[in-house]
Amino acid sequence: MNGPPRIRYRQHLEVETPEHVFLDYEIAGIGSRALAKFLDLLLLAGLGVLLGIGLSLWREVSAWLTAIQILLGFALSWGYFAGLEGFLRGRTPGKRAMGIRVVRDTGHGIGFADAALRNLLLPADLFALLGAFFIALDPKARRLGDLVAGTVVVRDHPTRRAARPVPAPGLTDAGAPILSDAEFRLLREFIQRAVELPTAAVERHARTLVLRFADRFPDRGTGDLAFLQDLFRDELARRQGKLAAGTPAERMAARKGERWSAFQTMAERVTRGGLDALTASELPDFAARYREVAADLARARTYGADSTTLAQLERLVAAGHNALYRSPGTTWRGIWDFVLRQCPAAVVEARRYVLLAGTVFLVSAVAGFALLRQKPSLAPELLPDVVLERAEAGTARSATGQGYVVSEGGSRPVVASSIITNNIGVAFSCFAGGVFLGVGALVALAFNGLFIGAVSAHFANAGLLGYLWTFVIGHSVLELFAIWVSGAAGFLLGRALIAPGPLRRSDALVLAGRRAVRMVGAAIVMLVVAGSIEGFVSAGEYPLGLRFAVSAASVVLLGLYLLNGWKRGLEPPLPPRSGLRSAHFNR
Repeated sequence: MNGPPRIRYRQHLEVETPEHVFLDYEIAGIGSRALAKFLDLLLLAGLGVLLGIGLSLWREVSAWLTAIQILLGFALSWGYFAGLEGFLRGRTPGKRAMGIRVVRDTGHGIGFADAALRNLLLPADLFALLGAFFIALDPKARRLGDLVAGTVVVRDHPTRRAARPVPAPGLTDAGAPILSDAEFRLLREFIQRAVELPTAAVERHARTLVLRFADRFPDRGTGDLAFLQDLFRDELARRQGKLAAGTPAERMAARKGERWSAFQTMAERVTRGGLDALTASELPDFAARYREVAADLARARTYGADSTTLAQLERLVAAGHNALYRSPGTTWRGIWDFVLRQCPAAVVEARRYVLLAGTVFLVSAVAGFALLRQKPSLAPELLPDVVLERAEAGTARSATGQGYVVSEGGSRPVVASSIITNNIGVAFSCFAGGVFLGVGALVALAFNGLFIGAVSAHFANAGLLGYLWTFVIGHSVLELFAIWVSGAAGFLLGRALIAPGPLRRSDALVLAGRRAVRMVGAAIVMLVVAGSIEGFVSAGEYPLGLRFAVSAASVVLLGLYLLNGWKRGLEPPLPPRSGLRSAHFNR
C-alpha cells in the first residue's frame, strides 16, 4: 500500500500532451518570481551603468552617440524581459538562476510575441501593485500580463536535484527480493536524497535506517552509508531478475531506472541549451526516449506508483515536452514578416476599433478646443507652463520668421530619439490601460485628445494656430494614427473581457491579446518614423511646402503599409487550446 495521498500545498497546472499524457507542472510562487525579478533588475541596472559610462565618454564628440544612448536605454528598460524571454525559451538570467520558466498555459514554449505581450502589460501590473495581488490570488499565480498572453511561470528543473538510483551492473538473477515494497521505497528515497543533505544529517539518518535492518543483516562489515548503498544495489538487482516481486510500478521502476537516468542527462542539457545542445544523431534518440518516458508516466499512474517516481517522470516528460513543442525559433525573416505583414494586417482586421479610437480622440480634441475658445482664462489651470511660455514667445518668434521649435542641426538626433521613446511609452501605457475593461485606453485617448484640442485653442486665441500647426503638420498623421492604433488594441482587450462571445473569457482575452500585440508593433513602426520626422524636419528651418510634402509622403507610406497588411491577411493567432485542463491547488 502507498498510504493516504499526500496533501500538496503548492499550486499545480495540468496539461495534456499530444501523446495524451497529462503533465503536472508546479507553478512558481511569488517568492521565487520576486527574487528572479530582483536579480534581473540588478543585471539591468549594471548594464545601464555600463551603457551610460561607455557612451558618455564620447558625448561631446557626436550627438548621434547620445541619441543611441537614449534609444538603447529605452530598449533595455522595455525590451530586456521581452527579448530574453522570447529568444531564450522563457527564461531570463534571473529566472534561470531560480529554476523557473515562462510557458504557455497549454504547456507549449513561448515565442517572442508571447513574451512581448506579457511584458507590455507591465504598466497595468505596476498600477497599485495589481500584478502582485493577482499572483497571490490567481489559481495559476498569473499577473495581468500572463492572463492576456496566456502564459504561466513554472518550475523548470527536469528532476529534483538528487542522486540517481544506482543501477545494477546487469539483469542477472540475484534471487527473490528480500525487502518489502515499502522498505525498498524508503531505501531508494534515502539514496536519492543523500547528496542533498549535510554530512551529519546523512550519517544520522543512515544510522536510523541501518537499525531497521539490523536483525536481518547482523554482519555488515562496512560503514552505515556504504552498507545501505550495497543493500540498495543488491535489492535493485533482485527486482530486475527473474524472481522479481513487488507491485508492477516497482518492477517497472527497477527495469526502467537506467533509461530514465539517461533521458534525464539529455533533458538537463536541453534545458540549459535547447535542442541545439544535441547532435544530429541525438535528436531522434531524444524524441524516441521522450515518447518512451511519456508512456512510462501513463503506466506508472495506472499502476499507482509512489509520489517520488511520479514526480521524477512528470518533470522528465515536462522537460521533453517544452523542448519538442515550443514555438519555432525567431529568425530575421520571421521578424521581417511580423513587422511588415502581420502587424499592418492586424490593424486592418481591427479597423472598426481604430475608427472608434480615432472618434474618441477627435471628439475629445474638439471638446478641448471649444472649451478654451469659450473660456481662455482656463488655460493656466489646464496647460503646462512650457506650453504657456511658448505661446507667449510665439508672436515674437513668428514675426522674425522662427518656427515653433527650432533645434540646432547637431542636436536633432537627440531630439528625435527623445520624441520616439516618449511617444512609444505613451502608446504602451494606452494599450495596457485596455486591460481595465477598456476604460484605461478610453481615458488615455480622451486625455490626449483634450490636450491637443486645448493647446490648439490656446494658440488660436493668441492668433498663432497656423504657427503651431506648421510645426505639427509634418509628423502628425503617423503620430496620431499610431496612438489611435494603440488605443484600439486596448479596446480589443476590453471587448474580450466585457463580451467574450462563445469563448471562455480567458480564451477570448488571449486571442485578443495575440492580435493586439501585432497592432502595437505597427504603432511602434509608425512612431519611429513620426519621431524621426519631428526631430529632423519639424524641428528644422524648412519651408512650409516641404513640410506639406513630408506630410503627404507619410500618408502615402501609411497607405502602402496598411495595403501590404490587407493583402497579407491575418494568420490564426493561436494554436488549438483544447489540451488545456483547469489548474488545481490545495491549501
